[in-house]
Parts: sequence; C-alpha cells; structure tokens
Amino acid sequence: MMVRHKNFILLVLFLLVGLVLASCQTTGAIPRGWSGGTVADGTLFVGSMEGKLVAVNTQDGSRLWAEPLKVSEQTGGGLLGGCAPASTSVAIYGSPAVAGDLIFVGGYNGKIYATSASTRLSKDKYLNDRKREPIIGGPVVAGGTVYVGSADGWVYALEMVSLNEQWKFETGDKIWSTPVIEGDTLFIGSFDNKLYALNTTNGSKYWEFETEGAIAATPLVYNNLVYVGSFDRYLYALGAADGSFKWKFMAGNWFWSEPVVHDDIIYAANLDGKVYALNAENGEKIAEFDLGSPVSSSPVVAADSVIVASEAGIVYKLDARTNRQSQLLDLGEKVDAPLAADGDKVYVHTGADALHEVDAQSGAVRKFNIK
Repeated sequence: MMVRHKNFILLVLFLLVGLVLASCQTTGAIPRGWSGGTVADGTLFVGSMEGKLVAVNTQDGSRLWAEPLKVSEQTGGGLLGGCAPASTSVAIYGSPAVAGDLIFVGGYNGKIYATSASTRLSKDKYLNDRKREPIIGGPVVAGGTVYVGSADGWVYALEMVSLNEQWKFETGDKIWSTPVIEGDTLFIGSFDNKLYALNTTNGSKYWEFETEGAIAATPLVYNNLVYVGSFDRYLYALGAADGSFKWKFMAGNWFWSEPVVHDDIIYAANLDGKVYALNAENGEKIAEFDLGSPVSSSPVVAADSVIVASEAGIVYKLDARTNRQSQLLDLGEKVDAPLAADGDKVYVHTGADALHEVDAQSGAVRKFNIK
C-alpha cells in the first residue's frame, strides 16, 4: 500500500509539472491543452493549442474564426507555485460549453471566458482573484448559470451574461473534473477522493461519496445512477438521489475519462489500455476490449456504435453485444482530448493540434483547419 501511495504521488506530481511546463507563459513558449470539441447548429467550437477559441463549419470544414483568449498581466499562482509573466496566450484544457450565442471556456490562468459567436466580443473574469488557480475541466451551462470547477478546490456558479458569482462550494482539494447537471443536481469529482452532489440553485450539498483515490474523471448519469471512475482503479455506480453504493468494478489502472452508455451497457475507458463494457445495473463485465495503448480520451456514441480513440491515435468502433472491436483508422497522432459526436460524425482533436472528422460507419476522415 505504501508503494502504491508513493507511486500515486509521483505520477500526480509528474502530471502537474507537465501542465505547468506546457502552460506557463514564458518567452517564446506555446501553451498546450487538450480541449475537446462541442458541436452546436453546424458549428464546432474547440480550444486550440495556441490558446484560441476556434469555430469551424462542420459542413465544409472551413474555419469561421479564431479568437485568442485575453491574456492577463500575470498567470498567477498556478499548480506548482506560479508561472512567469504572461505574454501571448492562455492554455485551454476543458471543452467549450455553448448556450445560444455564447461560448464558454476556462483558461489555465484561472479565468472563465464568455465569447459571442456572432460578434466575437468577449467577457472574462477570474474565478478566484486571490489565488488564480488553473481551470482544467470544462464549464457547463444550465438554466442561465455557468458551472465550473477550479484547481483552487472550489465549484463556482456564475450568472451566464454578467459572470457574477451566484454561489461557490469548497471541496477538500483541487478539481480537474467537468461538472455534470441532472435536474437540480450538479455532480463533480475532486482530488480529495470524493464525488459531490450539489444543489444547482444554492450550492448546498446533497451528499458526498468517498473513494480511495482522486477523481479527475467526469461523471455519467444514467437511469437514476451516477457512474464515475477514480484513481483507485475502480469505476463506481452510485444512487444519483442519495449517493448510495450500488457496485464497483476494478481495472488495471486509473479511470481518467468519462464513461459512455449504449444499449444499457457502460463503456469505461482506462489508462491500462482497455475499454470495459459493463452491465449498467449490476456492473457485471460483458466484454473487454484491449486497445494496446492507454485511453484518456472520453468515448462517444455515433452510428449506433461506441467510438473510442487510444492515446496512440488509433480510432476504434466497439460493440459489446457482438464482442466486436474494429479499427476505423490510425491518425498517427496522440489523442488526449475527449471525442465529440454529431450524428454519424466523430471529431478528434489531437496532440498535433489537428482536428479530424471521422465517419463512424466508413472510417473516412477529413482534416479541418483550426490554425
């Protein structure tokens, strides 16, 4: 147990150092991120690795516009004690959230940004002006409110237009997870090993559930259950109303990505290189798919199949009912960002800062320009 604890600390420190080195605004440095895409009304919005919010026409693949996030005079404290004075750009790790004409993204500098798709006018605000800790997970919007977690350990609810704070809730450690809203409940994980269920109106806590590892993954809510993976190697199923334990399933490594459900089967990707297909009700393993490379990208459902990309850049189609795993294509580029789907199309943002549209039926691919 002591060896596992030491390995966990070393790996977390490695990840934190990587984030800081990738995102500090040092002279000549280009920030990196792993933003996934979000599709709304024929437009895909994604955070580029140059620190720009990019809009792409999904019909012809043309870039409609690209707006750099406004850079503050200094990036602030950061995860490991701070960065050099800012220069040109802000890293974007979470996927954008879209509400009407407004697109919301979180910056590594601790700011939340709201940009108008029609005018490109933007508004930004520090979540915590004193600490200015990074925002790693993406925001979500519901009922005129933007919800987002921060590495300062707080969950924030902001009025959508003004970005004025409505409430905030403190967890015991940093937050990298993206919140999920179901009805009047917000679900979010924290590095304090807990999954929280909060009232979306006032931030009061409904319940919390403690695992034996940090939670960076985004939860999934389905059929009155909430599913979430932890760094303790378990995927948990809990009652959404009260946090009651239902079942857990152990994999070979950390759960980093959000699971997806298809035909009452939970598909949970793991850093051990496998995707586990589990009975949504009781957690019984139905199938196990070995992708041969860690999976940190969240899968999606498209063309009546589950589509997943390994870190090595190979895109697969999975079907647990037939126990079939087929390779759609090999992009040859590292994939960390969550996938996005729109109908039969899947969008993959790679470590080369390329955006690929993949046909989930044929495997045909188009490369979009986001630079």
